Amino acid sequence: MIVKMVKGGLVALAISLGCAGMALAQDAQIEDLSKALRLSDTVAIMRDEGLVYGRDLGLEMLPEGDSEGWQDVVSRIHDADKMQALVEAGFAAALEGEDVAQMLEFFTSERGQEIVGLELAARRAFMDDAVEEAAMDRSERLRDRDAPILERIGRLIEDSDLIERNVMGALNTQLAFYQGLIDGGAFEMSQDDVLADVWGQEDTLRRESRDWLNAFLLMAYEPLAPEDLEAYAEFYRSPAGAALNSAVFAAFDRMYEELSYLLGRSIAQRMQSEKL
Repeated sequence: MIVKMVKGGLVALAISLGCAGMALAQDAQIEDLSKALRLSDTVAIMRDEGLVYGRDLGLEMLPEGDSEGWQDVVSRIHDADKMQALVEAGFAAALEGEDVAQMLEFFTSERGQEIVGLELAARRAFMDDAVEEAAMDRSERLRDRDAPILERIGRLIEDSDLIERNVMGALNTQLAFYQGLIDGGAFEMSQDDVLADVWGQEDTLRRESRDWLNAFLLMAYEPLAPEDLEAYAEFYRSPAGAALNSAVFAAFDRMYEELSYLLGRSIAQRMQSEKL
């Protein structure tokens, strides 16, 4: 009986060590994928976007406007290391148990790296309002001409469910902001009223998401050869692409919700201090 238990224990230990080794291997793959996708560069851009958004929020909602004190609060909320940690944790959790090899194969290729670079460049360029407006206008002009590239981009948007994912992310971010305002004491509002107010923005958010995605992806992908864009779309139609798409949204949605909640609560706290 003792021997049997020991043997059983050794088998269990071997299985445990084997599983641990597989987990470590996947962790390494996910880290390599994060680097290939340049998630840290994306977070850096989003931090800069957040600083601008926080400034505008202060001007809109606070008597003090965009004061130095408020800028410090916004900067602390958008701490780059914290944002990166949130994204990495969410990304790894969402990819747990997934086969990352096909994702790595695509995004470590020359084609994949070119696409990642183009997306980052377009995201950075869109921080300039004039660039974004010009891109929107160009997208509309090409749509009127039935440009083939917009048809390809439209299929990519539809296949990856990008509009709905962006809308749901924006709605949840708004809910988090409201919750922060309420928890910070800005006002009292029932959950039903909050939901009604946020969901009342759904149609507007969907229209804005559609227009933004078409303009942004046009700027990003227009330099690509048609076969490269088609290969990218084909990848995202695959199970690996669908899993990666879900993981990226899960990771960044989690980050945005936390940042939005903290912004709402901080706005509320400064409103309260102004009253005193």
